[in-house]
Amino acid sequence: MRWTLKPQPNPKTVSELMQSLNVSEIVASLLAQRGIETYEQARLFFSPTLDDLHDPYLMKDMDKAVARIQRAMENGENILVFGDYDVDGTTAVALVSSYLKTIYANVDTYIPDRYNEGYGVSRQGIDYADDNDCKLIIALDCGIKSVDLVAYAKSKGIDFIICDHHRPGDELPSAVAVLDPKRDDCDYPYDELCGCGVGFKLVQALGGTFGHTIDDLMPYLDLVATAIAADIVPMTGENRILAKFGLEIINSSPRPGIAALMQQQKKSAFSITDVVFILAPRINAAGRIKHGNEAVKLLTEFNLEQAAQFASEIEKYNAERKGLDKQITTEALRQIAENGEQDRFTTVVYDESWHKGVIGIVASRLIETHYRPTIVFTKSNGKLAASARSVRDFDIYNALEACAGHLEQFGGHMYAAGMTISEENFLTFKDAFETTVRETIPDELRIPETVIDAEIDLTKIDDKLLRILKRFEPFGPENMTPVFLTKKVNDFGYGKTIGEDGKHLRLFVKQGNSEGFAAIGFGLGSKLELATSKKPIDIAYALEENEWNGAVSIQLRLKDLRAAE
Repeated sequence: MRWTLKPQPNPKTVSELMQSLNVSEIVASLLAQRGIETYEQARLFFSPTLDDLHDPYLMKDMDKAVARIQRAMENGENILVFGDYDVDGTTAVALVSSYLKTIYANVDTYIPDRYNEGYGVSRQGIDYADDNDCKLIIALDCGIKSVDLVAYAKSKGIDFIICDHHRPGDELPSAVAVLDPKRDDCDYPYDELCGCGVGFKLVQALGGTFGHTIDDLMPYLDLVATAIAADIVPMTGENRILAKFGLEIINSSPRPGIAALMQQQKKSAFSITDVVFILAPRINAAGRIKHGNEAVKLLTEFNLEQAAQFASEIEKYNAERKGLDKQITTEALRQIAENGEQDRFTTVVYDESWHKGVIGIVASRLIETHYRPTIVFTKSNGKLAASARSVRDFDIYNALEACAGHLEQFGGHMYAAGMTISEENFLTFKDAFETTVRETIPDELRIPETVIDAEIDLTKIDDKLLRILKRFEPFGPENMTPVFLTKKVNDFGYGKTIGEDGKHLRLFVKQGNSEGFAAIGFGLGSKLELATSKKPIDIAYALEENEWNGAVSIQLRLKDLRAAE
């Protein structure tokens, strides 16, 4: 593990923030590192309001999208709301369809089957629209590269509105409106929305024509927050505002489907971390194991008893998903070992029997053992389908683009992508991908990294600091939980391993005459001897609250530790 201390910000900026905000040097420095340099920027960061959201009409084609939906309503046309089968897609479909149904009756939904249709806009979905006399398809979280399919729909007299957040290709589909803040010709002020976020902006614009204010749309923000957390988009700008208020809805008045999932976990309040690790995997499990329609049904159900029944079914899918994920990860690691591929720059594995619904999770699991760009293939409809995951700061999408000649189709982001390939091209692609990564990945990106915001002494840690840090939430990419470095601390003599097989580490650390703090390090059990050797250690950690028997105290969440220099 390499430790990287972030560049320290301009001292003048830090000093000005300390004075204008009346905060400590630590807090001012953390703000400056996040690009917050003025009182007004700090106000927006600490106290965002829904009024700080951008005008949806700043997004290119928004006026065209709203006008086409209005025309569909005036003419009594059937509207099909189409979305991908993951959390971002299913929450987006639930949001847009449930809002439309409050103002218009002729609305249907469609989620493609992961196994028979694959990712994104499908010919089957367009045929379904045609069979059901739908003259307008609103595609959410997909469609930006569906040039041929949108043309196919057009030949059948069906219009498209595309709401996507993926990178466009060289040619845009000939849709009535293409809403995507990543379009080169779109001047929307924030281009990191998720698919559900783009769908929300459409609803915000359309709602304005019916006199619906942002306050009227608050009940939909639980869906947007769930999508933002699950899709690992930057927790900045509009995403942070929508996630913050969406989390408030989740914890105060969630829709019955989300409430039912929370009740199953016996939790009355969720953090953004709970959304990522508890809520999102369960919504995803429907599309992975059965069908994404199950997730949409859950998220649009307003009868509490029925929602509880749907949630119970989804819990079963999630349990099945966990078993498959564990089994396939074991098989993939064995394949890497048997092929002698432990020292490659990439992991590319394939087995035709692997469950397509969990290969993305397996790719992430493999990175935990072999830290490198990873692709997991399985067989689907006569082709090989794959999910790719990357390591920090390496753009796997660019690497795939360099190998595009071997692929039939691909799409995704810097850190995650999907692709289809013919079986005979598998080995040549595997070699090409290895060569591309080997030639382009810097050596340091091949080692896992702990990024540290600041070096501090334990004496600087108190309740006030923790209170202010809690106002940095919700955390996510580009606004991660602050990580601190403290040098030359010692375990106070209580160090031990805990948990299954002693995987985790529990310490009580002090630095000189400082107050001592309990510290817990998940997955750091192997470092017990180092931590309790009586020799000073350096620790990298985040701060958190620990509640035990009704008492609340500050705890250090260890990221890593090493012998002090």
